[in-house]
Amino acid sequence: MDSNPIKYNVIGLMSGTSLDGLDMAYCTFEKTESGWDYNIDKAETLKYSKKWNDRLATAHTLSTEDLLKLDADYGKLLGDELLKFITKHKLKVDFIASHGHTIFHQPDKGFTYQLGNGNALHAVTKIPVVYDFRSLDVACGGEGAPLVPAGDKFLFGDYDVCLNLGGIANLSMDIKQKRLAFDICFVNMGLNYLAQKKGKTYDKGGELSSNGAVNQKMLNALNKIYSKYKATRPSLGREIFEKQIKPLLDKKDISIEDRLRTFTESSAQEIVSSFPKTKINVLCTGGGAFNSFLISCMLDKCDDDVSIIIPDEDIIKFKEALVFAFLGVLRVRNEVNCLKSVTGASRDSSGGVKVGF
Repeated sequence: MDSNPIKYNVIGLMSGTSLDGLDMAYCTFEKTESGWDYNIDKAETLKYSKKWNDRLATAHTLSTEDLLKLDADYGKLLGDELLKFITKHKLKVDFIASHGHTIFHQPDKGFTYQLGNGNALHAVTKIPVVYDFRSLDVACGGEGAPLVPAGDKFLFGDYDVCLNLGGIANLSMDIKQKRLAFDICFVNMGLNYLAQKKGKTYDKGGELSSNGAVNQKMLNALNKIYSKYKATRPSLGREIFEKQIKPLLDKKDISIEDRLRTFTESSAQEIVSSFPKTKINVLCTGGGAFNSFLISCMLDKCDDDVSIIIPDEDIIKFKEALVFAFLGVLRVRNEVNCLKSVTGASRDSSGGVKVGF
């Protein structure tokens, strides 16, 4: 591959905190005089088997040796599944950009860890790989998150706000020509956790939630948790969810439907209150964009001059995989793909470990 071609064929891989599957997106990028053109040509979501779901959900409890074994096994799984995807669609791939699956995220202690060994992935596919996108930023004193805003800036600059409703809700926007972004609150991590108590993988369309009532005491408790983070807007990880949010979701004296309704109400409040107080158009993506009840709760709280745009299904489902593919392009070009204005690092950086180039 040329050191600086104008066109790239890249597969982006993304596994979210809500464990709803592995997103694989085959994307093309072309550098033009006006910026970057992109397209998602083929995309699929691999649902994890129960065995893999359990292994990923409990990875943070493993010994060091077992965690390293899981890292290699998961890298091989990514490679095996990618080969099937590539063969099925007869794809020509320049390289793979893999986010991996976050197990530990503690930037205050100087580390973040995404499962999915890039060497194992490369060994299986024999295709160059870029992975471990977050660690350099953390080493530079940043949060290592969110990373998607660099992609938002270059690929989705027509929107005032880019909102992602994944396991965690986050947004990015330009304020005075500077990209700002932050995690807002937990969304699908909480909703999926509660839906599983009813024997469902997730609350489709927010149907269970819509049948519940807001529990004011629980809502106040959620508001109190989020209020202490608003001044600094740290990146939200599994550790905060397990220690502070889950105990509220496990309150058995409140019906599951009421807990779902209350959690949805809290999420909608936090999201809308994070919008700028001006006329804006908001691009809404991530699995939560399919939750029509959550979206309606958000719209109820929005001013008339706020437009929430739900794009086509491929962008909703695969925007993060698309963006990580693009961050891989920037890394291969040795261009900035992580913004200090977003993460709080000491400098902008071009993050990601390259294997097989």
